[in-house]
Amino acid sequence: MKSRRLKTFVIFLVILGVVYTGITLWKNASGAVPRELSEARVQGALISEIIVSLSEKSSTDLEKINKLDREGKYKEALDLTEDVVEQSQEIRDKAVALSDQIVTMTKSLSGIRSLEARQALLDAITNRLALVSKLINYSAYLGQLLDVLQKHFSGESFKNSDVARLVGQINSEVKAVNSFNIQATQAMEKFDKIIEK
Repeated sequence: MKSRRLKTFVIFLVILGVVYTGITLWKNASGAVPRELSEARVQGALISEIIVSLSEKSSTDLEKINKLDREGKYKEALDLTEDVVEQSQEIRDKAVALSDQIVTMTKSLSGIRSLEARQALLDAITNRLALVSKLINYSAYLGQLLDVLQKHFSGESFKNSDVARLVGQINSEVKAVNSFNIQATQAMEKFDKIIEK
């Protein structure tokens, strides 16, 4: 009799263990994040932060260039302008690297089973794409501004209104880049909360 009870109890424990393991595996599988996505989102966030930092530095440098121009320090202004050109190239390189991470994140969308988590990830991807789009605009405006400034500092004629217009457009793009970065970060935080449920 004891042997039968023990056998029944052991079978019950085995069934309970199998059910628990099955539920745990199912729950983990439904909320699992593909490794490629985890890596791409971390890299994408790091790259985005670098882009934001570089674009803010460029805006600060443009203000310094404007001040140097007003003070008649054209050589220093031209040197700083060349630094901004280099920063612009680095920003473009980072935008390409961010695009690669966005592609990886997009490919990982189908590996997310939760529709709510998938939507949060899609929101993050959309905001990162918008950030890259704004960087393209930023880079174009910065290139135009740098051409105008180089003409000015080398003594060629230029329109002062062009400088003010381009600086305004650049600052607008920098604000948009920052905004899209914040929105992408918030979307990923929402994704994390959903996945952790």
